[in-house]
Amino acid sequence: MFDKKLLENLKSKLIDWDKKASKTREKKSMPRFFTVSGEDIDELYTPDSIKGADSDKYYDEHIGLPGVFPYTRGVHHTMYRTRLWTMRQFAGMGTPKQSNERYQMILREGGGGLSVAFDLPTLMGYDSDHPRSLGEVGKCGVAVDTLADMEIIFDGIDLSKVSTSMTINSPASMVLAMYLIVAEKQGVPFDKIRGTLQNDILKEYIAQKEFIYPPKPSIRLITDMMQYCTDHVPQFNTISISGYHIREAGATAIQELAFTLADGFCYIESAIEAGMDVDDFAPRLSFFFNAHSDFFEEIAKYRAARRIYAKRMRYKYGAKDPRSWLLRFHTQTAGCSLTAQQPENNIVRTAIQGLSAVMGGTQSLHTNSMDETLALPSEKAALIALRTQQLIAYETGVANTVDPLAGSYFVEALTDRTEEETEAYFEEIDRRGGVLRCIEEGFFQRELAKSAYRYQQEIEKKERIVVGVNEFVATNEEIDIPVLKIDHTVEREQVDFLKKIKAERDNAAVEASLANLRRVAEGDGNTFEALLDCARVYAGAGEMCDVLREVWGEYVENQAAMHAS
Repeated sequence: MFDKKLLENLKSKLIDWDKKASKTREKKSMPRFFTVSGEDIDELYTPDSIKGADSDKYYDEHIGLPGVFPYTRGVHHTMYRTRLWTMRQFAGMGTPKQSNERYQMILREGGGGLSVAFDLPTLMGYDSDHPRSLGEVGKCGVAVDTLADMEIIFDGIDLSKVSTSMTINSPASMVLAMYLIVAEKQGVPFDKIRGTLQNDILKEYIAQKEFIYPPKPSIRLITDMMQYCTDHVPQFNTISISGYHIREAGATAIQELAFTLADGFCYIESAIEAGMDVDDFAPRLSFFFNAHSDFFEEIAKYRAARRIYAKRMRYKYGAKDPRSWLLRFHTQTAGCSLTAQQPENNIVRTAIQGLSAVMGGTQSLHTNSMDETLALPSEKAALIALRTQQLIAYETGVANTVDPLAGSYFVEALTDRTEEETEAYFEEIDRRGGVLRCIEEGFFQRELAKSAYRYQQEIEKKERIVVGVNEFVATNEEIDIPVLKIDHTVEREQVDFLKKIKAERDNAAVEASLANLRRVAEGDGNTFEALLDCARVYAGAGEMCDVLREVWGEYVENQAAMHAS
């Protein structure tokens, strides 16, 4: 990319520059300059900082053109000049009716996609009337027990015209089955349905801990759904391999990228082993990354992610369709970076993080609301978060050209280093026996714990400044932000509604559908087809999950492995 003579001349100039710069180094403002992930940053980046930049092949193999392998500069040729990223806002709270009202507001205000947050009982596969659901119904998301709830959530919303993202994992198949039946009742063909289901169970074992079944049957649920949707719901992303929660649990940018891609490759290998052709399902895989506060590190992460994925899909898994080489991803700004102190500062944090996602080429973006450290987003805070994306899109000019930071000595060097360190993690994972073995032995979990501890120590020692927390602290601060509170009556209303549905539905049909689900789970049929039949007759998501609990058992984490050295 760079002429060898130019690089040689540069080295001599750098020696002279270094002597002059040494006179002011003792005046540096911080004792250490490093990324959010703890990676040291050089004082100056030049063409000499980029390894192999003197090679004629460097540009084509490492940078290239947008929409062209290895997609470092983006998966589409013209990126945002042709189509802006999808602007999503996370919603889902209390009753299905309350969630519907919030979605209607988001769509009225120009939001292009909906994201559903589910309450804890739903995430754990319990209906609202289960004893373990007591006190949690509707608190951190919307309660979805049966098809009736899903019908209310999307009442008046044409599912052929929206893209819906659903953040759920263990009971993901049950929830998607209900969503598809709502579409069926609206008269919308399955091949018109667009959206993304998180459905990433491996990251639950690693970071978020909302698992139900052991890993192997959990992966079967996912591959069964992938098979069905490949054949019948071709525009729907059946799994969003999620690094977001891995990062929220304390991972560095490198760990987020390495562990997320490793999970993705595990799903790909499982689908291939199940007899699926990689080019049949890979084009509908998507990823979900965190946008943290280190602007350039995050951009380098996204660019490296596309390059690593493209090369693996093409050369290791033998994908022939270029669409299978594309790493498409959604991004959400970092919830863990938000502070309860001086919460208005979170608007600025979110704007910078959202900008890094756009500069890194995301296809979809969710910007957090300023009050999310306090409660579910209030309507005003959610609207500000949406306006933040619109300001980035229409007022900053960053969408005018594709990958504007390409060729930056710093960004390219950081992208290369990110790829190199991610590949080193892949080697370590393989050496330890693969993703499932690393989960069982607690390798991922220990790595996250060490990184989280280091980060917290840096804050406590003031090696890392967090505005409003360990520096620039406001004394006698009064937080004057209206906080969304879920009334305690929500739980009673939801339980009463569920009782009504159970009393009015055809319970003989429900029992027959659940018995069929049991037979399929015990055998080798497609579990997703059986779940669709359960959803049609208003079986509860918890009822479906209970059948699979009885067949497959529940997973218990090996605590001794979590704390092994």
